[in-house]
Amino acid sequence: MDAAKHNGAASDPLIRQRLADAWIGLRIMRLNALRVLGGAEGASLTREALITKLYWATWHRTLGELAVDVLGSAGEILDGFPYRLNELQRLFLWTRADTIYAGTNQIQRNIIAERGLGLPR
Repeated sequence: MDAAKHNGAASDPLIRQRLADAWIGLRIMRLNALRVLGGAEGASLTREALITKLYWATWHRTLGELAVDVLGSAGEILDGFPYRLNELQRLFLWTRADTIYAGTNQIQRNIIAERGLGLPR
């Protein structure tokens, strides 16, 4: 939000909508986590728990893309040696891995289908 306000990106209605979507996604994750914690059923995973990694990885990747879009061309250029990335550039690059580590999003979808929805392999 601060970067968007600072460089004027907040005046773009599409950026504002994406910022609002990011905030809404964060609230959804919080509420889902509270739902999972409130309905502890021992060792069994609920459907709500199964979607957590998939939702997080997708949301975080989208947040990284938004961060670079907010920065505009400054998000794609480094001043020179020692080539230090700012916080939003690091966010973008790090979030590329979120959809891969701890099981790719495709594997997570298979787990949700088989364990959560009872579909055949």
